[in-house]
Amino acid sequence: MSLSTDRRKAIAKLAAESRWGSDLPRATHDGPLQIGDAVLVAAVLGNGKRLLSQGTVLQAIGRSRTPKAGTGGFTTVDELPFFLQAEVLKPFISEELIMSTTPILFRLKNGQRTVGYDAMLLPMICEVYLKFRDHLNKQIAHGSIAEQNAADGYMKRYKHIIEACDRLTRGLARRGILALVDDATGYRDDQMRQEIYDRIIKAYVAPSLAPWVIQKFPHEFFRQAYRLLGWKYEPGQTKHSPYMGKFINKFVFEALPPGVLEELKARLPKNEHGHRRGHLWRLLTVDTGIPHLDRQLTADLTLMQIADTKQQFEENWDKLFGKQQRLPLMMPKELET
Repeated sequence: MSLSTDRRKAIAKLAAESRWGSDLPRATHDGPLQIGDAVLVAAVLGNGKRLLSQGTVLQAIGRSRTPKAGTGGFTTVDELPFFLQAEVLKPFISEELIMSTTPILFRLKNGQRTVGYDAMLLPMICEVYLKFRDHLNKQIAHGSIAEQNAADGYMKRYKHIIEACDRLTRGLARRGILALVDDATGYRDDQMRQEIYDRIIKAYVAPSLAPWVIQKFPHEFFRQAYRLLGWKYEPGQTKHSPYMGKFINKFVFEALPPGVLEELKARLPKNEHGHRRGHLWRLLTVDTGIPHLDRQLTADLTLMQIADTKQQFEENWDKLFGKQQRLPLMMPKELET
């Protein structure tokens, strides 16, 4: 019994949905990668895996964008993709290459479903075809008449692929494929920012909360702040308006390196009542974080003492601290693994 057109479409749709699924990994970075005349789609997954889209890899090596009818993008022979299945190529294929030929289904940042390969596969494919070229040249130069004729035929048949691989190899000679992918997708810049951020956090934020021993913020700090805000201050006052927390965050903690305040808040989250289990400054490191905090308190206190109004204080503070460059060192949530 033959299936109707609608039934065949339904079956094909179910098969596609089963293959692609709904939980495909999504690229955190992607972008065009130009190597010579070839432009490939490069991507980096959340686990750091660098990929190149299958279609652009095929174009780059001079093959059609999609496999020939009946072979399919996932069909392999002896665990090899269709573009490496020719018997004449087998002697030049390594175990490492075979391990890298498994197609990876993923989504680009915009959600587009894509079939990709490990980026390291591209230089290995090129190496196969260039070794094959060298072998053919030797047969043409030193082989028997039959070997020469056969080699010449193969050379003509694979000429466009060999030439494409030669161009790609020369384009890859200056820098490795992984470095090129990182640059093309912007992944390298984010990695560098993450490394800087990690070093800053390690220098400023302690692994555990330090015991409370003294009042870190002097009463004079609050007295001057209250004066500028137009509030009444009681000597020795220890409880303050929630606004004082915002005031301190802005004019004290935000003057520390970017990302430090956010990290302190993340490690000391507020409870259901809006309170933290300790003061933020108690998470600062003794050798770097606390000394910087002390210097900032001294500077802020001086600026408050010489200011007649809150506006004057803020203007002076901005001149000294508000215009400093703020690098976006915090990693986006989608990059966290």
